[in-house]
Amino acid sequence: LILLDGTIPVPYKGNNYNIPVSIWLLETHPFNAPVCYVKPTQTMQIKVSKHVDSNGKIYLPYLHEWKYPSSDLIGLIQICIVTFSEQPPVYSKKSDPTPQQQQLPYPANPAANNTGPYPGYPPVTNQPPYPPQAGGGGQPPYLAQQGYPGGARPGGPVVYPSNPYPPPAQGAYPPAPYPPPVQAQQQGVGGYPPVPGPQQGGYNSQQQQGNPAPGGTITQEHIKASILSAVEDKVRRRIRDEFSTLQAEQYSLRKMNEDLTSGGEKLRQMLQNLDAESKQLDASVKTLQQKQTDLTEMLSKLENSEEIDVDEAVTAAAPLYRQLLTAYAEESATEDALYFLGEALRRGVIDTDTFLKQVRNLSRKQFMLRATMRKCRQKAGLAI
Repeated sequence: LILLDGTIPVPYKGNNYNIPVSIWLLETHPFNAPVCYVKPTQTMQIKVSKHVDSNGKIYLPYLHEWKYPSSDLIGLIQICIVTFSEQPPVYSKKSDPTPQQQQLPYPANPAANNTGPYPGYPPVTNQPPYPPQAGGGGQPPYLAQQGYPGGARPGGPVVYPSNPYPPPAQGAYPPAPYPPPVQAQQQGVGGYPPVPGPQQGGYNSQQQQGNPAPGGTITQEHIKASILSAVEDKVRRRIRDEFSTLQAEQYSLRKMNEDLTSGGEKLRQMLQNLDAESKQLDASVKTLQQKQTDLTEMLSKLENSEEIDVDEAVTAAAPLYRQLLTAYAEESATEDALYFLGEALRRGVIDTDTFLKQVRNLSRKQFMLRATMRKCRQKAGLAI
């Protein structure tokens, strides 16, 4: 086995993350698919999904449908990048959060200077904003502060924030310790006037106009800008992820197009070779049919013709060649006669004197025929 160990860059929500993977190549590679695992580090933890199990083994249709040579390691890594960008295989382990000191949303002493954030707000002494109460009853201290007789406030209506101080401890005040502002004003009881609405030009009007609220309060414009920024970031990340996915798919499609183009060229070459062989076969078939027709005609002529004389079957084109052919035939016949005379002597058909006499005559004749054949070859310019 061969192990390929490393990381692959995976885009996710606008950032690139290096996912550690291990690829095991079998002995039959590239004909069989490799075995792939996700190897998380100490700060990572495997996220089990349909593509990754609890052991980190990767399951992809690309591996299941592996087929050489259309499947290779580059295509496998591209598919892993596309798949992990949609569903990451690992996530960071949770660490213990560091406790942070809670900060007040507003200054503890807003009237420390002459230009306080809340106009007409009563001066605050050095006492804490919510002093402890012994009995737990009565009205809150800010409803009966000294310096404002009868509960009337100079300077007209006053705007108060919704929650200028942190919430008091549980049980510090009883529920509903003071009547609603409207009823208190009708009955002539001292207290704060009702909070003006958006038409009267108070805190809400400042939010609608986009002016920063006193004490650093978050306005509607801030919320709107934050929402727009969050939506813009999310859309940008989504577009970046889609772009990365489409880029990987484009690379795969381009490679597939190259493979299909090369395959098309091979198929066209094969078709051209088949056309040439088909034409050659057609020509050979026509030649065979013509030869068969000629043989049929010749056989029909031989069947209808009379018996052919052997001596007249072969004729020479010139007298010299005819003399050479005749001398060759007689010399061959003389040689056969000598052979049969020897057989007759061996079997005792003829005696020795007769054998010698005939052999002497045939040998003399054979010598003359061979001399004639030699002279005819010289005249005809043939090899001797």
